[in-house]
Amino acid sequence: MEGPGGFKGRGAVDNPVGRYERHRKEAFDDGWGSLDELPPAPKTELGVDRARSVITYNQSPDIPFDRSINPYRGCEHGCAYCYARPSHAYLGLSPGLDFETKLFYKADAVDRLRRELAQPRYRCQPIALGVNTDAYQPVERRLEITRGILELLLACRHPASMITKSGLMARDLDILAEMARRGLFHAAVSVTSLDDDIGRRLEPRAAGAARRLRLIEQLSLAGIPVTVMVAPLIPGLTDHELEAILDAARARGAVDAVYIPLRLPNEVEPLFEAWLQVHYPLKAEHVLNLIRNMHGGRAYRSEFGARMRGGGPLADLLAQRFQLAYRKLAFPGTQPLDCSQFRPPRDEQGQMSLF
Repeated sequence: MEGPGGFKGRGAVDNPVGRYERHRKEAFDDGWGSLDELPPAPKTELGVDRARSVITYNQSPDIPFDRSINPYRGCEHGCAYCYARPSHAYLGLSPGLDFETKLFYKADAVDRLRRELAQPRYRCQPIALGVNTDAYQPVERRLEITRGILELLLACRHPASMITKSGLMARDLDILAEMARRGLFHAAVSVTSLDDDIGRRLEPRAAGAARRLRLIEQLSLAGIPVTVMVAPLIPGLTDHELEAILDAARARGAVDAVYIPLRLPNEVEPLFEAWLQVHYPLKAEHVLNLIRNMHGGRAYRSEFGARMRGGGPLADLLAQRFQLAYRKLAFPGTQPLDCSQFRPPRDEQGQMSLF
């Protein structure tokens, strides 16, 4: 590690074993100075995700979509708070450093999506892209998997939405603007903090706040409806920025806004606590107490309705502040995406449709 702050450019300060593993590893001094030298900084490794399907369905009542596509597993952005970190445990990997250094991509995502959309039983509803891990990973510049998915969705006139904290979305403005013109696309940009120092510590490889605000402006000027997501809102650390973030995003053309307080499921709780102790030791206990106060004394509640908002006086205050700022800034909101234009992909063998 690079001093007490962990590895430079990485969010997690630890690499704990996943919760499904039977064995645990611990470093120990063997008397020969085995702990005197710092381990080498972990490099990003890329593997192939051989999932059988590319569309994931859910029945959650507190999210506004029932299907999603995640072209990548793991996320190099390294956000210390990421609620998706525990998903790496299913791969036998750590939700810590492994999550941000061992990435997997769906090499055949476009072909699999084409087959799924062509199924006679498929019924069109908006698809959300990159909701587990960002669809615009740095490696997307080379692999262009997300772009290929967007090209297919446009060809099929299939509605979609996407959330990102990467400026790379601007690369695909040509596709996204055409989808938006047809009522087929909404964008969401996550802005956690306007403080560059917090951003570098909290989201070490994500775009800075200024770049994300510029992305909102670029999307808006291209005619794409943009929602600013103040997520996660961290009590005692970033919650005081709520109104400022909304104001900055609205000034750059955002038409809607959402906020989500910090969620700490499974391994994210100890990972985020360790991050706090390293970067904000004097605030750590206060921040954790505020989070617990919003979840009935626990760090997280997984019940529908509670997990996305929390409860208690602090949660009520955040909701009131958000609603007041939302009305004051006159966000017009977004229109529902159009599912009526969908047309299944054409048969690759040239078979014509009967109708």
